[in-house]
Amino acid sequence: MTIRVIIVDDQAMVRAGFAALLAAQSDIDVVGEAPDGRAGVDVARSTHPDVVLMDVRMPEMDGLAAARAILHPPVGVVHVPKVLMLTTFDVDDYVYEALRAGASGFLLKDAPPADLIAAVRVVAAGEALLAPSVTRRLIAEFASQRQAPRKDPSLRLNGLTPRETEVLELIARGLSNQEIAAHLVLAEQTVKTHIGKVLSKLALRDRAQAVIFAYESGLVRPGAAGS
Repeated sequence: MTIRVIIVDDQAMVRAGFAALLAAQSDIDVVGEAPDGRAGVDVARSTHPDVVLMDVRMPEMDGLAAARAILHPPVGVVHVPKVLMLTTFDVDDYVYEALRAGASGFLLKDAPPADLIAAVRVVAAGEALLAPSVTRRLIAEFASQRQAPRKDPSLRLNGLTPRETEVLELIARGLSNQEIAAHLVLAEQTVKTHIGKVLSKLALRDRAQAVIFAYESGLVRPGAAGS
């Protein structure tokens, strides 16, 4: 199946470069582009992409506002694509808030071309793009600045079984499904089942939101995650 992608970035050269790179892949089709967030929302609504590559800092409407508009559309808009944030900085509060809003991850603009291609495929497949060292540090830094979790998410942990809580903690520490399976001596499919139940019970979109939830609930403390 071909992955439909749009690119939203205020730099024409960046859009052209990313478009050429992605369009050269047999399984990726670049179906649109936009120079700012407001136009990006319109293009996303008209082209129905699978993945939106969204720059963080743009005029008219920044990437955070655009991501929120795309991921939480008005009544009547059925198609909701995945959003992958693009940033020049590896620690950015806009990116943190975008992940909280439901973005599937973020990628540094200077990442190798192969990483961009892989990122699009990962996000299109429904996975969250979590570069463990960078994303954990970003989430830990901004979670630590918040005086109290919103709506006391720690209470929602009470609905998880001890095993599910353990799996959530390991997700937040950056472990892959395979690593969690090895750590807990479980089959990888069993781990996937536990993760599905965690996301369902906590009403979370994907692993990115699960990591944020684990920090904001106090299950994992900033600075406590492994390297």
